[in-house]
Amino acid sequence: MKTTRHIVTAACLAVLLVSCAPPAAEQPPAPLPFILITSAPNASPTPTPFQPSLATPTSPSLLVGDSIPTLTAIPATPTGFPSSTPPTPPTATASIEQLFPTQAAPPPAPPTVDSAPLPPLTDSETINFLLIGSDRRPAGTSHRTDTLLIAIVWYREGQVSLISIPRDTWLYIPTVGMQRINTAFQSGESGGYPGGGNGLLKDTILQNFGIRIDHTAMVEFDGFRRIVDTLGGIDLPISCPYTDWRLISPELDENNENNWWLFTVGPGQVHMDGDLALWYARSRSKSSDFDRGRRQQEVIRTLFQKALQTDTFSKIPQLYNDFSSTVITDMGLGDMLSLAPYAVNFTNANIRSYYIRPPYVVPWTTPGGASVLLPQEEALQGLLTEATTLSTFAAARESIIIEVQNGSYFDTMETLAASRLNYAGYETLTSGADNRNYGNTVLVDFTTNQDPNERQTILNVLGTYSANVLSLPDPNSAAQYRVILGADYEACFKPEDLTH
Repeated sequence: MKTTRHIVTAACLAVLLVSCAPPAAEQPPAPLPFILITSAPNASPTPTPFQPSLATPTSPSLLVGDSIPTLTAIPATPTGFPSSTPPTPPTATASIEQLFPTQAAPPPAPPTVDSAPLPPLTDSETINFLLIGSDRRPAGTSHRTDTLLIAIVWYREGQVSLISIPRDTWLYIPTVGMQRINTAFQSGESGGYPGGGNGLLKDTILQNFGIRIDHTAMVEFDGFRRIVDTLGGIDLPISCPYTDWRLISPELDENNENNWWLFTVGPGQVHMDGDLALWYARSRSKSSDFDRGRRQQEVIRTLFQKALQTDTFSKIPQLYNDFSSTVITDMGLGDMLSLAPYAVNFTNANIRSYYIRPPYVVPWTTPGGASVLLPQEEALQGLLTEATTLSTFAAARESIIIEVQNGSYFDTMETLAASRLNYAGYETLTSGADNRNYGNTVLVDFTTNQDPNERQTILNVLGTYSANVLSLPDPNSAAQYRVILGADYEACFKPEDLTH
């Protein structure tokens, strides 16, 4: 079986082709005990499987986008460009210590493991996918799943929750003990676990997060490039500019530091072929795993939208044959064909994005000196409960259509704002404004009830507090609201800050 190392092609096939599936008729297996990591004032050094050292915790203050500047200078056309600084080896990756500088504080009590079983957080009304990206290494050595993304799908209601899991999450792996989650697959493969690496990953996620995994998918780099190129590329809305090391040309030797340059994309809607999209979703030399998870979800959402626009679901047989050698999934062609009709229930507005990041995890140092991320039980449980619960709140927002027009001088701004509203659960459409000289953003309310709370919520989502509001009730309007973006609109935002 071929090994793989990246998430996005798997997401394209699993989310685009099979995520709209109803669950199988058989009942899911009984859940394994849910492992809860709790603090005890006098924890015993034995016999619990995990006894971390009393390392001083570090401040979990880093959030997605903290290292990304807000939109200030606006170029006419967003492009990548080389740095004038001589390149240095791009292999250095931000460590946990760099992301969370050590703070002088009393050490916390060491956690213990509570193995009391809890009911699963998902039921038979969903079908759940695990999208896996593997760190491929030379033959004879181990490889680790450095990207894990859970997709929870309510196929009847047309809702999806995406949950990004950082690779350094420290949790209990059945038959192994406390370890990073990115080692579970290799442990399952080498240890003869039932179902191999996929089986151990499924059981690890069920035991620690209470989420049943129905299907898995893995992919290779070339498969991802081919899928994006088969779709004709993707137009990715990049609200916050991103800079990282990139090979000057994909055929160059990546081990030669002279073949790398600092490359920047955004802000703006950027057309990407497979190679550029792979770089954007994969790179993290100048960011973090948390930020990489955000970018991967951006790509997945765009792939999904492109598939809907291009009627990709009608081309499943061709795609399945073209990519069966690079995408490893436990679903057959017949399964995909029978499930594809459910795709019509979905839009980008009903995809909810979640990221396991501070404060849901905090950095710890293992007895062996490794830097890992320790789940925080109460906070993480709240996040997972929300992510695995059907949202009536989202259904209410989906009934509201917001027309977005660009009245600013920056091209594609309407696409960025529409994407931002989609993250918050609003349906959108875009059109041209009467002119591009608006200084302030304008919100036009066409509804008959003229709800000031709903207007304020929309403005809060857009981060626009100087907007002019016009009341023009029109029961025949195709959209309930119209946003005309002005020069005051700041495009950069953090998806995790938006209420779903």
